[in-house]
Amino acid sequence: MRYAMLIFGDDREWTELSPADEQDLMEQIYGWYERWQPTGKIADGGAELQPREAARTVRAAADGQPVITDGPYLELKEVIGAVVMLECDDIDEAARIAATWPLAAGMSALEVRPVMSRE
Repeated sequence: MRYAMLIFGDDREWTELSPADEQDLMEQIYGWYERWQPTGKIADGGAELQPREAARTVRAAADGQPVITDGPYLELKEVIGAVVMLECDDIDEAARIAATWPLAAGMSALEVRPVMSRE
C-alpha cells in the first residue's frame, strides 16, 4: 500500500542554517534515500490522501528518540515542506521508516498518511 510521508517544520529554521549545516543536513537526507531506495520502500509521484484522522505523527522526544502518535497533532507554525511517497505493507511499517528520517532544523515532525485508492 502507498503512504505519503509529509515533512513538517518551521521553514524559517531551514533558511537560518549556515551553508555548512545545510550541507551536513542534505548529506543526512541523501543518506536516508540511499538506505531506503534499494529496498523498494520509496515510491514516485503524488496522490490524493485519505482523511487526516487516518494519520500517524512522528516527533523527536526530549531525548531525541522518535515518538509515534495517532493523528496529525502539529503546531500551527509548522508547514509541509516536502512529501515522500512510501510503499509499505501497513501504516506501522511506514511510520517506522519515517522514524528514521533525520529530524533537524526546519523539520520538526513527520506525518504518515495512507494514500486514497480509487480502484
